[in-house]
Amino acid sequence: MIKPKYTIAVTGLNNTDNPGPGVPVIRGLREAESFDVRIIGLAYENLEPGIYMSNIADKIYQIPYPSAGAEAFMKRIEYIHSREKLDFIIPNFDAELFTFMKNEKKLAQMGIKTFLPSIEQFEERHKANLPSFGEKYKINIPESMAVTSMPDPSNIKDKFDFPVLVKGKFYDAYIVYNLEQLQYYFNKIASKWGVPVIIQQFIKGTEVNVVALGDGKGNTIGAVPMRKQYITDKGKAWGGITLSDEKMLEITRDLIKKTKWRGGMELEMIKTDDDKYFIIEINPRIPAWVYLANGAGQNLPEALVNLAIGIDVEPYKTYKTGVMFIRYSYDLIGDISQFEQLNIKGEL
Repeated sequence: MIKPKYTIAVTGLNNTDNPGPGVPVIRGLREAESFDVRIIGLAYENLEPGIYMSNIADKIYQIPYPSAGAEAFMKRIEYIHSREKLDFIIPNFDAELFTFMKNEKKLAQMGIKTFLPSIEQFEERHKANLPSFGEKYKINIPESMAVTSMPDPSNIKDKFDFPVLVKGKFYDAYIVYNLEQLQYYFNKIASKWGVPVIIQQFIKGTEVNVVALGDGKGNTIGAVPMRKQYITDKGKAWGGITLSDEKMLEITRDLIKKTKWRGGMELEMIKTDDDKYFIIEINPRIPAWVYLANGAGQNLPEALVNLAIGIDVEPYKTYKTGVMFIRYSYDLIGDISQFEQLNIKGEL
């Protein structure tokens, strides 16, 4: 039987110490058993390592940041589509998702499929809305508050005990131990990501995560839990291991059922010493450690593409426990002509 071949555009090629999900998503797509792929890499910066890695993208195009405006962003996508005839786009950054979701119908009219959460799903799980989200769906959420300016110290002392977490609305999180540090990191995050900035109760325990895929009808197509074994100073997993944890899976399946989540997601949790689970963050897309799920027997990028086509995908029933991943640094050797071509022409 001849397998179909799809042209799939993927963002998130920044495979650095703060890695994007693009490279592991592409690795999953290339290992798909139900189809073949031609990969179009979409890069925001011309030094994203995924641009220059072998057997990752077949063609690279530079795209403008969503902050440049939806019109400029979509005009560039239209140009790329006119050249490549894209079948799918898999966006992998929180900050770009709103633009793709808002233009989902326009992309579909062009013949480009996506498989993303709805705008309502995206908005209600925002860090700033997490307390009300937890109340609505009956899940444990740490006490938190979203602020647009540095709050009065007395309000902080009345509501929280140090240490607390200070988080950006898209990325970055820091543990702070006093008001001076809080002021510093509030200003740092606000200047980088804007407001609101989230101040969250610090829950002591073990950080555990789940990568999952929902079909938009309430069914969990796949879910793999892991424990971070090595964490960078940016809070990113540099090593992890799959877990046998039915409670984490139960929380995930229940949340996907209640929200009818559509697409990939990552639940970041803290497991306390008395076996309580607090969800500290819900990322509305595939995480950068998704290739661990491949290693454990669940190819979630492949399943996502098949869901986007409209194929009924059989949920994964099992995964391997005790499977590890470890990231590493590797020096890529290239030629300045590659950099010049991408910088001048916007494609490589």
